[in-house]
Amino acid sequence: MPTDRASSLSPEYPLLGLLRLEPGHGYQVHQRLERELGSLWTVRQNQAYNILNRMEAEGMVRGAPGGKGIHARRKMSLTPSGRRRFDDWLRTPTGLSARALRVDFLTRLYFAQRLDPKLAHEIIEGQLAVTRDGVERLRRRNEADPDRGSVAELSSDLRVRHLRLVIEWLESLHERIESPTTS
Repeated sequence: MPTDRASSLSPEYPLLGLLRLEPGHGYQVHQRLERELGSLWTVRQNQAYNILNRMEAEGMVRGAPGGKGIHARRKMSLTPSGRRRFDDWLRTPTGLSARALRVDFLTRLYFAQRLDPKLAHEIIEGQLAVTRDGVERLRRRNEADPDRGSVAELSSDLRVRHLRLVIEWLESLHERIESPTTS
């Protein structure tokens, strides 16, 4: 039975995503993770195997014999439950921390671009909405706090400025990502 214990910053999601794109042996999946998402994720091979084994025990991944002999590798693929879990994660906007935006959002965008360019634009729009809302909440909190110059106010001001840059960057992504073709 799947659990909800994995945070959005868990390597579980990129592993599920790689299997969503193409089933493969644990070693192949780990190699693809290093090659395609290594700038975002550092996952040791044994860690990837442990996560794949746990997800198989939870019913999100299915392993099938992939050859003959004692050293036959098991080919991993997503189950319907694993696909739902990945698709739910993919469509959920990322938190507003700098690390979550750098790792989690870019990972989501990577998979969305490969699955459907239209989905990539939807993910960008969803993230824009969440980020704009976060800026507005912080702005209102700053206006309500009379303790100007406090560390809390300075920290909040820095977050607002950072998120405004994130909004500008997110808006620029639409041009940088291939637009869906219209037929």
